[in-house]
Amino acid sequence: MHTLQPVAAIRAIEQAAQAALPAGTLMQRAGAAAAQAALALLTIPPHLSTILVLAGPGNNGGDALDAARHLAEAGANVHVLLCGDPSRLPADAHQALLRARAAPVSFCHDVPPLGWSLVIDGLFGIGLKRAIDEPLRTLVQAINALHCPVLALDVPSGLDADTGAIVGNDGIAVHASHTITFIADKPGLHTAAGREQAGAVEVAALGLDPTSFPASPLMLSGPELFVHAARPRSHTSHKGSYGNVVVLGGANGMSGAVLLAARCALYAGAGRIYAAFAGTVPRHDVLHPELMCRAADGVDLAQSVVVVGPGLGTSAAAATHLLRVMAAQTPLVIDADALNLLASESTLQIALDRHAAPLIMTPHPLEAARLLKRSASAVQADRLAAAAELAQRRRAIVILKGSGTVIAHPDGRLAINPSGNPALATGGTGDVLAGLCGALLAQGWPEWEAALGAVWLHGHAADMLVAQGIGPIGVNASELLPQIRRALNACVSARQG
Repeated sequence: MHTLQPVAAIRAIEQAAQAALPAGTLMQRAGAAAAQAALALLTIPPHLSTILVLAGPGNNGGDALDAARHLAEAGANVHVLLCGDPSRLPADAHQALLRARAAPVSFCHDVPPLGWSLVIDGLFGIGLKRAIDEPLRTLVQAINALHCPVLALDVPSGLDADTGAIVGNDGIAVHASHTITFIADKPGLHTAAGREQAGAVEVAALGLDPTSFPASPLMLSGPELFVHAARPRSHTSHKGSYGNVVVLGGANGMSGAVLLAARCALYAGAGRIYAAFAGTVPRHDVLHPELMCRAADGVDLAQSVVVVGPGLGTSAAAATHLLRVMAAQTPLVIDADALNLLASESTLQIALDRHAAPLIMTPHPLEAARLLKRSASAVQADRLAAAAELAQRRRAIVILKGSGTVIAHPDGRLAINPSGNPALATGGTGDVLAGLCGALLAQGWPEWEAALGAVWLHGHAADMLVAQGIGPIGVNASELLPQIRRALNACVSARQG
């Protein structure tokens, strides 16, 4: 399992290691690991490369200085911009400075107008508490405008390692193409602005044993967390073996949301799928006559997983539908307009508190903000905390959608999903995700594994499309469905293998 460690735990691990090792050992290991990562990024031999190393005023700068020394000794043309008073460097960083000065490294006072092969960002690490200000703000803007690889050390400067938010109001962060993070992986590298700013992430444990680290409730999601729930199909099975899904929503003018969710439940293997419409009921789905179309107020909810909310609207009639669904005490996926109704109606909140069956909620940041009675920007400032709070309040599995979707369990477990790309930034993809959650629940997946699996498969389907040259621009939600089917079958095959 790929666990993530918050900053407080990293500091405790680091302090314990420093007490057991000779002074400066971790910094020298970090510098060596950074240099190795940098050399791997070069597309030309080291002696033909020109590398800019930005060294900040703390220990992150010391890591950069040791990396510069190793790169220069490997034959690279290395220029170091030391951003801080050398006399005020911490002890280990000062020793790294002395080692760099003894190597064939060029120190400069500004950024020379050279064609850089690589830039190494060692300005600020995990300890930054305020926005990067001048003159370093202008320096970061200049680095972000370059067209060469940028390797961040530990965390891109300006990024909060816990939350993935950019530090400070109107803050700025280095936009790295790659990040080598030390000791353990950090949650902020994988959610909010983190995925954009950190690029490809590599972990260097610096010789420490990860099995000795404290247990963490944070994890990076992947098939290993849910594939055990994917059951191979028996030759003696039938449609009743794979559950019923009711997708309830579709007020007039919004029937497409129900159809997308229901079609995804079909592609993801549910046995029977009912598309239940709050508005006009179509006679059948032209593309998929396998779906059974019903009126929302007459559909039988018993013995079904219910996905409620896609295209439901927020009328009084919609609230009545939601109340009936929650009273049915069936496994439930609450999405879209149903979430907005919950946020505004105390009667519905009381009914939800009485709901005892498995429950998954799938808010985007604005929907989560309404449920938590705060702003969307506050939710985005700490996505992990927002998802955890909502999960505990509602005793539900919460899927907080967005870049680095967060999945939260009421017991405190948190997972960040690494799959997906901007192809998902189009109408209907949320409906597809809700239908996928419902289909996995209907097939007997526990709600935690169903949420993890649905989010990963949903994102992976978008990744598969982009890998085939389809997107990210112009992908539509319906194109995800055959890719989800393919990925889900691959998970079952992997389990059998």
